[in-house]
Amino acid sequence: MTDISMKHLRYFHALARHGHFGRAAEACAITQPALSIQIKELEEILGSPLVERGARQIRLTGLGEAFAGRVHDILLSVESLGDLARLSAGPLGGHLRIGVIPTVAPYLFPEVVRRLTQRFPGIDLRPREAITGKLIGELLEGRLDTAIVALPVSEPLLDEHPLFDEEFVLVRPTADAGRPVPSSDMLREMRLLLLEEGHCFRDQALSFCHIGPNPPRDLMEGSSLSTLVQMVGAGIGVTLIPQMAVAVETRSARVSVARLAAPRPSRSVGMIWRKSNPLADQLRQVADIVAEAAGAQAA
Repeated sequence: MTDISMKHLRYFHALARHGHFGRAAEACAITQPALSIQIKELEEILGSPLVERGARQIRLTGLGEAFAGRVHDILLSVESLGDLARLSAGPLGGHLRIGVIPTVAPYLFPEVVRRLTQRFPGIDLRPREAITGKLIGELLEGRLDTAIVALPVSEPLLDEHPLFDEEFVLVRPTADAGRPVPSSDMLREMRLLLLEEGHCFRDQALSFCHIGPNPPRDLMEGSSLSTLVQMVGAGIGVTLIPQMAVAVETRSARVSVARLAAPRPSRSVGMIWRKSNPLADQLRQVADIVAEAAGAQAA
């Protein structure tokens, strides 16, 4: 078994995670034949197949399932060694892999980057924008150090560090500026524009409007808050956006913004990281800087 390399483990881990040779190869930045050769080599070392190869996807064998769990633990342990090395270097330096959800990244993260690089000149930020589910998965796999998300995430292996709360506001066409602000029940009857599935902000908006997880088919969807606001400006409907997005998203759209009646919808934004991460103290410093940046923008 001494012939098993970290390359074998990383490639098999990618294949187990994606369930497809092509997608796994893309994630590893290698060709599909090269990945296939490495997996076959690993199987020959073990003396038993790890995957059942199909025309469209692969399926892990019984050994493959058990092996995948052990490989995940090994790769996490290796990542922890790197964390320990960074910890011994003193003040936060080296690379910091930080994830951010799309409804926070464009509005807050530039100021966070400015403050972090000013406070820690040696830091090498490696940002990753993705929806919450993907960020949690990458944290658990050791591919991210921390992430800025909407809380709670309720993942027992992750620590949650609340940073700030912010309200949602209603965006509607300019012609509606003088009209009464609709209630949450009234919004349910209007053409509501929402982010596509997978965004936590979508789920929060649906909850406020008392719409279940299976909304009407005629519900309009967009891939970004920018798209939603521009659609509102074109007279297609109304939408909700977080307060931090107002200045950026409404400056070039023919829309009006209104605060909703109490109890107003809101979200809690925070940072999450693995409970086992030895960089926890440094990550709390990062969290304080994120909170400072949010407070400065809200002032």
